[in-house]
Amino acid sequence: MNTGSPDVSPGVRDANQLEDGEQATLHGKKAAALVATLLLSVIAYQLNASMITPALPEMARQLKGSVDDIAQVSSLFFLAGAITGVVLSRVSDFWGRRRVLMAVLVVTAAGTVLCLVAPNLPVLLTGRVLQGASSAAFQIAYVVLNERLSRKAFATALGVITAINGGVGGVDGLLGGRLSDSFGYRSIFAVILVVGVAASACVAFVLPRDRGPVTAGRMDWWGAATLSVALYCVTYLVSHGFADGWNSTSTLGYLAGTVVSALAFGLVERRTATPLIALRHLKSRQVWPVIATTVIALSGIFAVINFTVVVISQNPGAGFGLSATESSLLYLTPAALIGLAAAPVSGWLADRRGWLLTLRAGLVLSIAALCVIAAFPLQKWTVFAAVAFLGITYNGLVLTTVNGLGVLNSPKDAPAALPGLNSAAFGIGASTGIGIVAPYAARGTPGGYGTALWISVGITVLALVASLFITRRPD
Repeated sequence: MNTGSPDVSPGVRDANQLEDGEQATLHGKKAAALVATLLLSVIAYQLNASMITPALPEMARQLKGSVDDIAQVSSLFFLAGAITGVVLSRVSDFWGRRRVLMAVLVVTAAGTVLCLVAPNLPVLLTGRVLQGASSAAFQIAYVVLNERLSRKAFATALGVITAINGGVGGVDGLLGGRLSDSFGYRSIFAVILVVGVAASACVAFVLPRDRGPVTAGRMDWWGAATLSVALYCVTYLVSHGFADGWNSTSTLGYLAGTVVSALAFGLVERRTATPLIALRHLKSRQVWPVIATTVIALSGIFAVINFTVVVISQNPGAGFGLSATESSLLYLTPAALIGLAAAPVSGWLADRRGWLLTLRAGLVLSIAALCVIAAFPLQKWTVFAAVAFLGITYNGLVLTTVNGLGVLNSPKDAPAALPGLNSAAFGIGASTGIGIVAPYAARGTPGGYGTALWISVGITVLALVASLFITRRPD
């Protein structure tokens, strides 16, 4: 374990990949076409994640489901995404990036068709689970950029792809609401299907063909299975803990499942020739602090932007009394739009000033913005300015650098392993953060909002501390 590797800008392709000319660097129009194709592929995921949110009430009415039932339309999608992001990105090390990305888009399209024609909620939920496979598009895209572009082009292009992770400029949710109101919720899935088919065609014609596996050996399916069970259990452990109590039977059951599956994963990885990720790597300061920083940062900041501020803005008594559309336009769309511009610049900056320095600067500035929101939670325009600033510091600096470090710090013998684990960390962090602050924000009082916000500040400070343990993988 190397704990003192310097934070210098690395070459972004491994030497063994270059020896046989398997990962030729692309330039000019070919590089631009590659980035555009990967961008379309990740948009296919992001639309699945965000466009259907405004249509959930209509889905509940038409499919005769309760609010709790219809919530699974989103929760199962993100859970499936966390699992498939880990598994399929690692599979691409053995089967090839192009082949797996094509399979991801085909499975996603099949799920979209199911959602489009679903006669009832169970069929719709099955389609949403299949759509969750699209999460792997982000991780595969990051690794492809790393292997096919020059160092400088990789840093900027990674920022472009990461910008979509915060929403398609904030217009995706608004478009979903308009489509649902005008043509019904099924029209949303029709639009998503068209985008997915277009992405599949572009991948087929633009992405360079695979020339054999990136790493030798076989896929660790037992490790993938045990880790998937662990991710499933830890996700429901958090939700049931806050909903049913930490000493409830359901919570204790998921706790036991998490511990057993995590231990099983460790045993499998020790005995496998080509593990999902070797335990020696998982324990190194090049890997675990990256995952920890991602989980904790998402827990702290995501909950503020996407939950607490939204709750405050729509509270007519102790908040701003905005409608859902007004809340989105004022507090979600600006940060997403700013992030579209800030993320590519953040990649460019990280390449020149250091990925770790840029990450830590982003966390410090995000903490400052969160402190302003926590200190003045009922001042509408102060909160607006602080959230917009988070579009630069969080959507730009933090998200770009944690994704970049996930690629650059991944072990050479498993280049897609850490990006996959980092993708699961995003989902776990987002759901955990909301679960922690929800009981306080749900009080609907200034004191409750303040408590929720200061808790988020404290969590984000812990993310900064975790980032101090990261060391760079030597090139």
